[in-house]
Amino acid sequence: MNQHKTDLFSSQKIIHGDCLEKMRNVESNSIDCILTDPPYGLNFMGKHWDKGIPGVEFWKEALRISKPGAHLLAFGGTRTYHRLVCAIEDAGWEIRDCLMWIYGSGFPKGKTCLKPAWEPIILSRKKGNVRHLNIDECRIGTHEYSQDQWSKKGLSRVTGNDYGIHKPSDTELPKGRWPANILFDEEAAAMLDEHTGNRPSSSGIRERKAKNINTLSGPQTEGNFESYGDFGGASRFFYCAKASSAERGEFNRHPTVKPVKLLEYLLKLIMPPSQNAVVLDPFMGSGSTLVAAKNLGFNAIGIEIEKDYCEIASKRLS
Repeated sequence: MNQHKTDLFSSQKIIHGDCLEKMRNVESNSIDCILTDPPYGLNFMGKHWDKGIPGVEFWKEALRISKPGAHLLAFGGTRTYHRLVCAIEDAGWEIRDCLMWIYGSGFPKGKTCLKPAWEPIILSRKKGNVRHLNIDECRIGTHEYSQDQWSKKGLSRVTGNDYGIHKPSDTELPKGRWPANILFDEEAAAMLDEHTGNRPSSSGIRERKAKNINTLSGPQTEGNFESYGDFGGASRFFYCAKASSAERGEFNRHPTVKPVKLLEYLLKLIMPPSQNAVVLDPFMGSGSTLVAAKNLGFNAIGIEIEKDYCEIASKRLS
């Protein structure tokens, strides 16, 4: 069951101004998570807001207003994300992982440049209370199996030193594949599937042998490896998202729009189940994070220095 229940009274707040100055007015330990797409420092399309990477001072302020255990997800550019990671870490955040968003529609920024096809997403966490990622919320869907099908396969279980077979309960049926730190858009996924072709997976439960564990009843297992018996290209092992044409409507002139479905997935990964939880996007842009939050029934705050983008975000939300 999805632990995030849609709240019809969720709110999305847009704040116009410099994010560092505005964050200084936010109460300490009040933000539940941060999902943002900050400037990459590439001077993209001559935009003045993309001339530099947010430094340590910014991420320290983000750390102050975040609750202990809160997660931060920040997109970066392939040429400059090392500076982004260092600034986040030097500010006191704990670097947990680096996700890779792979897409198929990038274009070279110059005659001597490679075609961009992926962007890093830095995952970090504020030290303090241990808050786990919502793994079950973000599992990759597979074909459904009935209770009888899995009962016929038999599900292995280790209890103490005894090895046995038991009928699986509802909670032991496949929930979907474990989420990976690689994400695709639909175009890149289609290209991958074109190369790999459609291949079936075996079905049932495979036993994974534990190392250095021997008893009178024989070698024990360290857990069960779920084989889903599905069919398709290699992209089915990863989450796929794409910006719709509606997201790039006539009034949305922002040049670096992220797919709302991608942001929804990332929000589900880091958002705590509390009904009053709040996500902050200090570099709101055209408001995609707030749109994703609204779709999921989450509270959100967006800060944006460009007035035109604040107006675009307001239109998208309405």
